[in-house]
Amino acid sequence: MSLSLMDFEGDWRLKRVIEDRLAGQGVFEGTARFEIDGTGLRYVEEGTLTLGSARRMHAERSYIWQLGPDGLIEVFFDDGRPFHRFDPAQSGAGDRHLCDPDIYDVVYDFDTWPNWSSTWTVQGPRKDYVMRTSFVRLE
Repeated sequence: MSLSLMDFEGDWRLKRVIEDRLAGQGVFEGTARFEIDGTGLRYVEEGTLTLGSARRMHAERSYIWQLGPDGLIEVFFDDGRPFHRFDPAQSGAGDRHLCDPDIYDVVYDFDTWPNWSSTWTVQGPRKDYVMRTSFVRLE
């Protein structure tokens, strides 16, 4: 499957399961929107987050996705700082983000496109969790 940046444009339903070995399990359910913004796409997700037995809460975040000169998708935090990059033409593509002292590893799976997923494994002195997010395109 050979995807391009603009293949992600549109609305998605997402579900994220957080398996935290230190704090228990969490679930985020909501929507994500990729919309054209300047030279790339702005990614905005919002929904409901439940961590362990705590009350459900509203959560949201946004990123900027752009096509890099080498054909990789570059993901930036909302303030423009680099986050990670990946090859959209390769399922199983991933990257590592270092946020000293923590390490964030991501792998993308596009094998069932237009459904797709990302898996983040996070390790650090006070972090030890895996986040699995599935995306299903909304019509």
